[in-house]
Amino acid sequence: MNEEVLNIQIRKFLKKVGIQSQREIEQTVKDCLKNDSLSGIENLNAKMLLEVPEIDLKVSIDGKIELE
Repeated sequence: MNEEVLNIQIRKFLKKVGIQSQREIEQTVKDCLKNDSLSGIENLNAKMLLEVPEIDLKVSIDGKIELE
C-alpha cells in the first residue's frame, strides 16, 4: 500500500463529501426558511454516518449547525 496515494484518495473523498453536504444543507435550510418551517434562529442537530463496508468501518459524527 502506498500511504501517500491513500492519503490523497481519502482527501478527495472528504472534499467531495464536504462540498456536497454543504450544498444539500444550505439548500434545504433555504427551502425551510421560505416555507416558514424554520425561523432562522435555530440550532440544528446534525449527524454524519461514515461507512466503509469493505473494512467494517462505521462511525457516527454528531454536531450542531447554528443559524444565528
